[in-house]
Amino acid sequence: MSHSPAIDTTRPHSARVWNYWLGGKDHYPVDRALGDQILDLHPKIAVDARAGRAFLVRTITHLAREEQVRQFLDIGTGLPTHQNTHEIAQNAAPDSRVVYVDNDPMVLAHARALLSGTEEGATAFVDHDLRDTGRVLERASEVLDLDRPVALSLIGTLGHIPTLSEAVDLVRAYTDALPSGSFLVLADAVLPDQGSATEALEEWNREAALTYRGHTPEGFASYFEELELLEPGAGPAPLWRPADLDVGRAPDTDMYGAVARKP
Repeated sequence: MSHSPAIDTTRPHSARVWNYWLGGKDHYPVDRALGDQILDLHPKIAVDARAGRAFLVRTITHLAREEQVRQFLDIGTGLPTHQNTHEIAQNAAPDSRVVYVDNDPMVLAHARALLSGTEEGATAFVDHDLRDTGRVLERASEVLDLDRPVALSLIGTLGHIPTLSEAVDLVRAYTDALPSGSFLVLADAVLPDQGSATEALEEWNREAALTYRGHTPEGFASYFEELELLEPGAGPAPLWRPADLDVGRAPDTDMYGAVARKP
């Protein structure tokens, strides 16, 4: 792995606060303090975090089982908790190959937890900035065959890209490089323009090391132009093909999700 800067424990960091909301153990007092401030302002944020993780489980399982995808590129990995992408994919199809991409020093410190997969499959970690798509794909190609379909996932990541146009361009750079039959799996926050969510976002951007930008429904949908959305399309993440036990009690969340196929 390449050299990475030391972990900064003086400012809250997105991956660690998210880990806190998900019930993980990899966070510091400064992360818990901001996490609790945001929860006080907007309690639904913990539901959003769990909705994003549950969406990942359902989508990766669907792609491995129903679409026969065997290659997965998880960008903006975040800290490992439980039901990580390789665990989900290889549980459904043991020969799945998974590459994680992140350059956060704390994520790198825990990368070993993301590299224990099945003997039949493969897992790898790329320490690189997700915005350098060429280098990321070059490194990923050491494990993945980029001439065969790949499922690209970005969960809770694109809001950290400063503008929507930059984020759309980034997604397009990746999807353009992948072959026909590949899939795009996205989940991110679609926030109202007033109320507790706005207050929470303002507090986050004052305190956190990495700022965040919410989406409008139209902005979120723009990631999927020129792709074929799988049913039921783009909308609140809990409504994407819920399990039978989930039907009828979908939580209220700002986390939107969708899956699309590259024609």
